[in-house]
Amino acid sequence: MNSLDPVLETLRQEANLKGASASPLYRRLKNGIRKAIEQGVLSPDDALPPERDLAQKLEVSRVTVRKAVGSLVEEGLLVQRQGAGTFVAPRVEQPLSKLTGFTEDMEARGLSPSVEWLDRSLGSATPDEAIALNLSPGAEVARLYRIRFADDKPMCLEQAILPASALPHPEQVDSSLYAVLERSHMRPTRALQHLRAQLFEYEQARLLNVQPGTACLYIERRSFLPNGQPVEFVRSYYRGDSYDFVAELQL
Repeated sequence: MNSLDPVLETLRQEANLKGASASPLYRRLKNGIRKAIEQGVLSPDDALPPERDLAQKLEVSRVTVRKAVGSLVEEGLLVQRQGAGTFVAPRVEQPLSKLTGFTEDMEARGLSPSVEWLDRSLGSATPDEAIALNLSPGAEVARLYRIRFADDKPMCLEQAILPASALPHPEQVDSSLYAVLERSHMRPTRALQHLRAQLFEYEQARLLNVQPGTACLYIERRSFLPNGQPVEFVRSYYRGDSYDFVAELQL
């Protein structure tokens, strides 16, 4: 069997290229490529068959292939490397046993972290935030809301709330919050995390350049100083197609 056969067969089945449909042909092909990745027929770092081969074998135009592939590149599911071709974007694996920041995680993997800020401000704590941080109702808190990127690919939305006493000037945070907290001896040393699967809402999906209703990994974390004082309350929304969390279990 040719190595392309499983990929082509999956694309034919999932894209429904020959069936009647109101959906444009490139969207059906795009959906087929996405399904091939989700089902493991195409794995991270696998090369996509050349555009000409896909068009010929699937009996569609190269314009259709180019548009489907280009759309998935824009969403971050595929990456194009000059002179090498188109590849399935690598996934990031994050161990759950160590408390590290996003910037540290990405740099340790040889990826370039960056951020787009949506909010850096001071405000009054909501009831839920006050409870999470063990603060008085309406206490002043720092709010950080940002899109986090790895190699220019949007990976997650992150909302962090901290007591204003721990971060009186949130605008000082450029990329790494933990680097700022380290300098003021307020970096957390322990955290409790809750994870659950959910779907991206419209605005979240728009910010991360994915389709509304696609898979999301929601993580809620409370972080503590060595004396047990809560110092950080974080709600993060990770792309389900790009991030894996790994836990090591021992008897």
